[in-house]
Amino acid sequence: MIASFQEGSRLHRQLQADYGEEDRKEVFLRAEVEDAGDRFVLEGRCDGLLAPCAERETVTIDEIKSTSSRLDSLPEDGYPVHWAQAYCYAWMYLQAEDQERVAVRLTYIQTESGDIRRIVRERTRAELDAFLAELVRAYAPYARMQDRHRAERDASIKMLGFPYGGYRKGQRELAAAVYKTHLDGCRLFAKAPTGTGKTISTLFPTVKAIGEGVLRRLFYLTAKTTTRTAAEAAFERMEHQGLRMRSVTLTAKEKLCFQDEVDCRPESCPYAEGFYDRLNAAMLDLLGNETRMTREVIEAYARDHRVCPFEFSLEAAYAADAVIGDYNYLFDPRVSLRRLWEEERRKTAVLVDEAHNLVDRAREMFSTELSKDSYLALKRAFKGDETGVGEAASALNALFIALRKTVPAEAKPFHVLPAPPDALPDLLAAFVQAAEQRFGMKDEDETRAELLLDAYFASRFAFLLLEQWDERFAAVLQETREGCRLRLLCLDPSLSLQQVTKGFRSTVFFSATLTPLGYYREILGGVEEDHRLALPSPFAPEQLDAMLLPFSTRYRDRERTRGELARRLDELVRTRPGRYLFFFPSYEYLNDILSRVREYNPPTTFLVQHSGMSEGEREAFLARYQDDTGEPLAGFAIMGGIFGEAIDLVGNRLTGVAVIGVGLPQLGPERDLIRDYCTRSGKNGFDYAYAYPGMNKVLQAGGRLIRTEQDRGTLLLVDDRFLQPPYRQLLPAEWQPLRVLRAGEPIPPLASSPFVQEKGMV
Repeated sequence: MIASFQEGSRLHRQLQADYGEEDRKEVFLRAEVEDAGDRFVLEGRCDGLLAPCAERETVTIDEIKSTSSRLDSLPEDGYPVHWAQAYCYAWMYLQAEDQERVAVRLTYIQTESGDIRRIVRERTRAELDAFLAELVRAYAPYARMQDRHRAERDASIKMLGFPYGGYRKGQRELAAAVYKTHLDGCRLFAKAPTGTGKTISTLFPTVKAIGEGVLRRLFYLTAKTTTRTAAEAAFERMEHQGLRMRSVTLTAKEKLCFQDEVDCRPESCPYAEGFYDRLNAAMLDLLGNETRMTREVIEAYARDHRVCPFEFSLEAAYAADAVIGDYNYLFDPRVSLRRLWEEERRKTAVLVDEAHNLVDRAREMFSTELSKDSYLALKRAFKGDETGVGEAASALNALFIALRKTVPAEAKPFHVLPAPPDALPDLLAAFVQAAEQRFGMKDEDETRAELLLDAYFASRFAFLLLEQWDERFAAVLQETREGCRLRLLCLDPSLSLQQVTKGFRSTVFFSATLTPLGYYREILGGVEEDHRLALPSPFAPEQLDAMLLPFSTRYRDRERTRGELARRLDELVRTRPGRYLFFFPSYEYLNDILSRVREYNPPTTFLVQHSGMSEGEREAFLARYQDDTGEPLAGFAIMGGIFGEAIDLVGNRLTGVAVIGVGLPQLGPERDLIRDYCTRSGKNGFDYAYAYPGMNKVLQAGGRLIRTEQDRGTLLLVDDRFLQPPYRQLLPAEWQPLRVLRAGEPIPPLASSPFVQEKGMV
């Protein structure tokens, strides 16, 4: 259905405008029903309550549904779920007015043509009483189980104490700020350095707010599997302290699927076929026996009940008190959990871990691209199709051809359009409508069907983006090896993120590297009234020995300075033996320096990150740091990559980190669009597009080193720009004083190194 919420509301208002003077619209209804001694309350707002007139003998409940499908493609009697909704309104009306009969009408309106189809049924009070009784009987076991669980949960929360012996430095302040944010119903932007214990410091006060009735549920969102695991561990620890609370972890469909290939069609997947027939029993079993619903738990129950594990986990999320998952389950309009109604959102808190990662992820979520080749393929595959798919695809392909002709040769392959083509929304709407009609027909050609589905989702989302188009977006026609593409890019996700979070009770954005705090508050959709908190490091200054080698690692200077860099890294591992991670801005640079360091033949084992590492390879890389052999290691890794954040190597597992360069994102036309947009908005475009994101990777990489009060280590920064603004101002206080090593000045030995002492190397 291509109709947006705004379009659907407009169509509702259009139909309601034709009601008579005695008719009522948007009527709130409420009634109660008892079952086995329990009282159930139903309430809702019906679209229309129509008075008797010459055309109808009795009061009529009107339920309006907008659709982009052809009206003759809908079921002859309408959809059962629509009738069920309308019957509930009808029953509530009869209870309120003590009447014996009512008419119930489904009104379908086609979004493009405005055509209307109405289906009317009359129902007696006895018929609707029987319908409600059956509905309540089916729902009652679940409702009673939920009611018992909430009582147990709230009682356990009231007895729950902080699950550690005491608060670390900064933890009490962070927990208090989070709790106050929930009370005030606003956003909090918190910079909490490594060692603060951010996971438990945000979860514990949020759980307490649920027990006090301030909240009903929470979302804990992150971009990394490791931080999801930390949240699971926090709930496990609180459960050991007596907490009775349901949490579910959401995992990507591709990872959960039991099939060799993801194919969700009922005829291809036994777990999809009959899913809803088996769902209720599966949910009652899961919720009746489990509290921490991790991936492994979800998979076990899904196999037992033969249901799709991914869809099963989503259903469990709606029943859980806490949901742990990726950012996209809340922020991405294409895959978000949409069935949280307004009242639930107003009682829900959102905790966004490692929030610095959300900036670029949000830009991706609110961007899309359209492929000329896919429309051309669909034009050929569906030529003459009765639904008009081929014709609609042909029109979009023709638009691409016309666009290409307007691009000067010197502007290729990346041409920024002044605006999206005027004809694009209508052409996309026609294509989506035709595709939706085609989906109602069986297609034996799986490849063609999959191509249509991919183009449908891309086109539908592009249509929705165009509805909110303004200066925050850019349209780019790009020629690549894969063909010609129209890219609709989000340059500034702040307003979109703000619109997502404003419906929730509270949102907490937190990270060790939310620096500068004002930048992140602005880009993540905050406002001046939102709370802010910046905590100092909980660690002592003497735990870290920070040094700077001030020579250039700029691309143009690397040939000149690479020999010196390799020599200095070799000097570091010889002078201060231990376990190191060396972070580079690119694989090419990494491999170049690695080959040169190897020539020195240092007494160190090298581990190397490479592009496309499998999960097993990543685990093997980190496992070398976890052993207790005392083997000197030097891991060569990518700044901002999988080893650059959210890993914990405490004690002697990691004794040194070197960060080479200031982490600037690769120069390119897309980043330049962000830079130019920010400059036009009155900001420092280079800092917003390049310096701030780059330094965040530097701070994350350096933050791998000191994780506990017992850790000691060496941090080596390599780049002369660290002496210049804004880079120097962004360095954290715990990295000061920064010892600058001039040319020829040796790296001083660290005789007090715990690694050296323990291994008898002094």
